[in-house]
Amino acid sequence: MVKIIECPRDAMQGIKPFIATDTKVAYINQLLKVGFDTIDFGSFVSPKAIPQMRDTAEVLSRLDLSGSKSKLLAIIANTRGAEEACKYTEITYLGFPLSISETFQQRNTNKSIDASFQQLAEIQDLCFKHNKTLVVYLSMGFGNPYGDPYNTEVLSSFCERLQGMKVEIVALSDTIGSADVALIDTVFRNIIPAFPSLEIGAHLHSLPAEAEEKAQAAYAAGCLRFDGALKGFGGCPMAKDDLTGNMPTEIILETLKRKTKIDYSSTALYKALEMSTEVFPD
Repeated sequence: MVKIIECPRDAMQGIKPFIATDTKVAYINQLLKVGFDTIDFGSFVSPKAIPQMRDTAEVLSRLDLSGSKSKLLAIIANTRGAEEACKYTEITYLGFPLSISETFQQRNTNKSIDASFQQLAEIQDLCFKHNKTLVVYLSMGFGNPYGDPYNTEVLSSFCERLQGMKVEIVALSDTIGSADVALIDTVFRNIIPAFPSLEIGAHLHSLPAEAEEKAQAAYAAGCLRFDGALKGFGGCPMAKDDLTGNMPTEIILETLKRKTKIDYSSTALYKALEMSTEVFPD
């Protein structure tokens, strides 16, 4: 069965006008009714770096988790953020952005890859102590524009290192939406069977017109975990000046119909789609 991770945090984080806390709360509470496996709802990162997420703790305090089977994921970028996130029993997953690109790792977290791995070990220790599960987002997982070394062997070396740290979930991330169908197929067909103890997910940024074929390619290659955002909003504000949006969740659901536990025609999903157009400015 395919897991769908809905990512309002990723959809919101690059938007400059501040989205009212009340609006965020109402939207995420609606998403909690849809039946997504996980909601990537916020981040405990520097408000100077990502000002849109400065109200994550308040948003969390106002979420209605009663009756929802969805689990919550919060993004953290350092040990301090992990310590903050670990205070909340409502949070199941901590998501950490790691990159196979040295250039992007510096740009995204102001740390080298080696320093990030050292911090990741500290964060994993916190997860063990506080009953959290670490999700590592392996960014630039389908190439990058910075000229750093990239191939499936490089990806494998990172996954092997993460597996040795007892990381359970790795989301391969197409941070700038550069992957084509052939590359998606190659990456997942190489990585998934090589690391059976890892849950390998797809965090693909894409133009909407290309989303269906990308979802089909990843699924055909064995991927059973997909990140998306309704209507394809969002993108990484640290990657490029112009954002390539997330995979539209509704396209993923339509493409993988009957392969998820979510009713594509449900009233809850329809209302969430309606609300998304109100939450995000044109």
